[in-house]
Amino acid sequence: MEEEASTVFSSRSERKALEKAKILQRERERTIFKLKVLKKPEAERSEEEAAVLELHRDTVEELCKREIRRNVLKRKQEELQVFDDADELKSKVRQLAFAVKQAKNLVVYTGAGISTAASIPDYRGPNGVWTQLQKGRSISSSDLSKAEPTYTHMCIKTMHKEKLVTHVVSQNCDGLHVRSGLPRQALSELHGNMFIEVCTSCSPVREYVRLFDVTERTSLHRHSTGRKCSHCGSELIDTIVHFGERGTLEQPLNWEGAAQAARNADLILCLGSSLKVLKKYPCLWSMNKPATKRPQLYIVNLQWTPKDDLAVLKIHAKCDDVMKLLMEELNIHVPPYNTEDPIFTLATLLQPEEANTHSREVITPSAEQEHQEHLSAHSEVSTETPAVQGGWFGRGYRKGR
Repeated sequence: MEEEASTVFSSRSERKALEKAKILQRERERTIFKLKVLKKPEAERSEEEAAVLELHRDTVEELCKREIRRNVLKRKQEELQVFDDADELKSKVRQLAFAVKQAKNLVVYTGAGISTAASIPDYRGPNGVWTQLQKGRSISSSDLSKAEPTYTHMCIKTMHKEKLVTHVVSQNCDGLHVRSGLPRQALSELHGNMFIEVCTSCSPVREYVRLFDVTERTSLHRHSTGRKCSHCGSELIDTIVHFGERGTLEQPLNWEGAAQAARNADLILCLGSSLKVLKKYPCLWSMNKPATKRPQLYIVNLQWTPKDDLAVLKIHAKCDDVMKLLMEELNIHVPPYNTEDPIFTLATLLQPEEANTHSREVITPSAEQEHQEHLSAHSEVSTETPAVQGGWFGRGYRKGR
């Protein structure tokens, strides 16, 4: 009986010792990998390191492949803008036009690149906000409410009117899609609208459209605009979704409309977006469907995007240039932006006691003329670039500091 107990005890001790030895061995191997032994020249590796690498040859090969992929991806992200030549551009736009004609549910995803023609800087281009800040350069300030819808904005609005586009999903906060005349039910502004403030105490949420940038006093996790709801007296907040935040407002974000449009889409056209943010939303790419049943993807961007490999066609050109050729192929006349801006109908004017609650300029029907006069009056002013002050765009600059 004692011999049996001794045997059991001995075998248990042996098992424990064996398990401990395995754990220690794994820790040593993990330590070797943590020391990035793979980056060492072979002559500098110890015998133990070489033995571990030989023992885990499959893992080593996989790690080497991953490193190669990371380096390739890094080079792509650092590439400068690429332009298709004139003949290639026309050929690609003809392919796009054919796809647009065949599509039953075309959804357009837009980014900062469609607003650069309105003098609103993008973020990740060669002259983008983040790019300039990473290089230690200062960024000039500007009143972004003076921007007006670009040719691309007007094309998208016209294509919707012609029933070629079913829905638009925008990352931009500049409000230019609304100002172009695109119906709001056909638009999802995923990151908010700089002209809209809301009262979340009212049910349903009460919306106030203004004729100026309401985000002068707001920033990350600080959304109070300094005005109060005229119905319940609660503080109004902006609709901007900053980096690190999660948007919960039904409007103007309209996530439900975006998700439904993506589910029904058979073609997605991405205009001027790096897609580095949009790629993180699986519901916009029908990732729950088999690859063969997902919508066809067409991308217009001057730089690499993480969705390039999945695209049927990638066009390297400015959005306005592509849309001009596309409208010619589709034989569609695009009316210019004019002073019949929907924002003047949607806007709620401030009460007399609210007159001093902001210092932003108010846009007017003659904004274009006033803008030109403003530029002329300041054409000989010092070219120093002042620091950006306030606003949804200005607050965003701090991310790079």
